[in-house]
Amino acid sequence: MRTTDHRTSSSPSPTAVPAAAPTSRPGVGQLGAPYAEAVLGHAGRDWLRLNVPGHAAAPGSDLAGFFGSRITALDFPPLLDGIDLGPDTPLDRALALAAEAWGARRTWFLTNGASQGNQIASMVAPALGRTLVVQRSVHSSVIDGLVLSGLDAVFVQPSVDPGQGIAHGVTAADVAAALERTPDAAAVYIVSPSYFGAVADVRAIADTAHAAGVPLIVDEAWGSHFGFHPCLPASALSSGADLATSSTHKLAGSLTQSAMLHLAEGPFADLLEPLVDRAFRLVQSTSASALLTASLDLARRSLVTDADTTGSSVGAADRVRAAVRALGRFTVVSDGFHAFPDIVGADPLRIAIDTRAGGITGHEARRRLFRDHQIMVEVATGAAIVAVIGAGSVPDTDRFVEALHTLPSPLSADSTDAHAHAHAGGMPRLPAPGATKLTAREAFLSPALVVAAQEAVGRISADTLAAYPPGIPNVLPGEVVTAEAVRFLQRTAAAPNGHVRGALDPGVTRLRVVA
Repeated sequence: MRTTDHRTSSSPSPTAVPAAAPTSRPGVGQLGAPYAEAVLGHAGRDWLRLNVPGHAAAPGSDLAGFFGSRITALDFPPLLDGIDLGPDTPLDRALALAAEAWGARRTWFLTNGASQGNQIASMVAPALGRTLVVQRSVHSSVIDGLVLSGLDAVFVQPSVDPGQGIAHGVTAADVAAALERTPDAAAVYIVSPSYFGAVADVRAIADTAHAAGVPLIVDEAWGSHFGFHPCLPASALSSGADLATSSTHKLAGSLTQSAMLHLAEGPFADLLEPLVDRAFRLVQSTSASALLTASLDLARRSLVTDADTTGSSVGAADRVRAAVRALGRFTVVSDGFHAFPDIVGADPLRIAIDTRAGGITGHEARRRLFRDHQIMVEVATGAAIVAVIGAGSVPDTDRFVEALHTLPSPLSADSTDAHAHAHAGGMPRLPAPGATKLTAREAFLSPALVVAAQEAVGRISADTLAAYPPGIPNVLPGEVVTAEAVRFLQRTAAAPNGHVRGALDPGVTRLRVVA
């Protein structure tokens, strides 16, 4: 189990990983998985199931035939004696163990992903003020939270790598400047780590927020594994954050769509805890999946008790980066993080590779790895691919390195991928945001019209439009649509694997604007 005291005023070198304190021997309780074990025991009994779910764990069902009878047998509804109903339930104990593991005052298990945690955090912020000071490159779920909460927002612009076309993070100085012009600030909301693994100086930003009398909320979706091995960065909570969303399924090993929300034992805990608990009940399904919940319990146990395997995962990622550097065709994106003042470290389990020097776009590299080599990477942009290695996973890194270096370079003239040629000329520049005219909620709920994309220029967007990957909003409800944003989104949509969340059609030819 990791320690949680990382009180230091100095920032780590941007080229180094800000290491967590050495892990200590886990407590006896951390060796168990009370909720998962209770569900397994329940499934082992001879039940006649006349309740939901409707498959009733019937051995002859299509679900059982396709997934296996073990899956359907474990798929229980909530509110069962001996699992999550009654005093001191296995679920209660699993939640307490998770809070202990992450150094939290309290933890909530989420079955609608870290997006649900971001929505909860945004919904409780109005109790603290009227305006959220928020990093502009947050995930779209934070903007969805602004729609739900009705808060005003003051945006802090992140640093941008113009060559890669990616946004990184914000500095404490940027946050301080935003707080100075926001007397009714409710909280500060940042992202760390970024999609590309850039780690912000959470300690300095937390100190800045607290000096202004507001809490720090961190979308730590990509850092659920932080703090569980000396080679990993410190977690947001141990660095002073008050509330942290943890997408546990991403790199910590739980099932897709499962996540956690952690509340620190800090100056805002007494106020936030009942608010978070009430907001959690608003947005959590009353039919939360036992399978997802059990996977969170098991992921926690693995992180706490198997640090050696996590270390092996870091070693596997290090080998890939070393091989890429040695072979010389491609470059490692994180090797350039030192140029950005907002980055103080990198997640070693994220492998971001600039493919342009190797004569191929990131989109085409991802497509060919998938099609020709049965290798899936997490994300691609026009300039790069990002591979991730989950904590506890030790994949065949030689296979990946070999496949990467057999990709064609340059693409042959008879390549069938016209998109690759169309986008090989360089990275589209991230569009500057348009002026804010309405709150996200006002714009979202206003009467709206659907118009051609070019006719939307100069009008107020009613929707959130986010280029995927990585899902960072480029146009927000209440912002003026710019010609630059339209070009960027249409170019993204035309790229292989490109997608614009919130778009009315795949090509982003129409937009919804405030009437």
